[in-house]
Amino acid sequence: MLIVGEKINTTLKRAKEIVEKKDKEGLQHLAKIQVDAGASMIDVNVGTRIKTEVEDIKWAIETIQEIVDVPCCIDSPNPKVLEAGLCVHKGKALVNSTTAEKKRLEEVISVVKNYNCKIVALTMDEEGIPEDVDKRCKIAGILIDRLSSEGFSLDDIYIDPLIKPVCTDSRVGKIILQAIERISTLFPGVHLICGLSNISFGLPRRSLLNRVFLAMAMARGLDAVILDPLDKDLMATVFAANTLLGEDEFCANYLSSFREGKF
Repeated sequence: MLIVGEKINTTLKRAKEIVEKKDKEGLQHLAKIQVDAGASMIDVNVGTRIKTEVEDIKWAIETIQEIVDVPCCIDSPNPKVLEAGLCVHKGKALVNSTTAEKKRLEEVISVVKNYNCKIVALTMDEEGIPEDVDKRCKIAGILIDRLSSEGFSLDDIYIDPLIKPVCTDSRVGKIILQAIERISTLFPGVHLICGLSNISFGLPRRSLLNRVFLAMAMARGLDAVILDPLDKDLMATVFAANTLLGEDEFCANYLSSFREGKF
């Protein structure tokens, strides 16, 4: 299970202050505590700072990779920002993201195909986010075919079925779970990823909803997730679900994580 730590995002007050002040120690601390908690990748999103996003993404990635030996998820819809991040990134980054919208897909591919990276592809096209499972699967197929034709291996493609808040549509949880299962069945070898906290937006006890939905999604085929690794109950769910799904031989990771106090 790929755990992408979500805390370095300038929509969050603490991260915004750190990036604005170019607080090197603060940024490195925020990266390190996420890795120590179990994150195997760090999401970097400075998108609220539109005028300085290119410079900020470079500074953030270089600063983070001075202190932790994990890759970054370069999170922006702007191809110029993606390229700026890829230029300074050490190792194999994850680029988040493209969609099936023709203009955006072509722009992103023209940039990222020159780098050895992984890519998140959102099941969205010119008509917006689909309401049903069938359309999500159709868009996933279009994205996978296009990315494969540009040289991306299936192992480097992460499909995001786009979670919307369940408070806006009571069907959305079931639709996403069905989409995850069907896409993973139709396109073996491709990864499934989501921004977990979207499901609980606007509701109380968000961590509870996130935990339950994560376990259900993992059972359907989700194998990568952007989440808050500092939520110990949420991380406990990850370790427990991996073990129960047979992804943790002899329960080794579950036991070591428990002994290390990760949950």
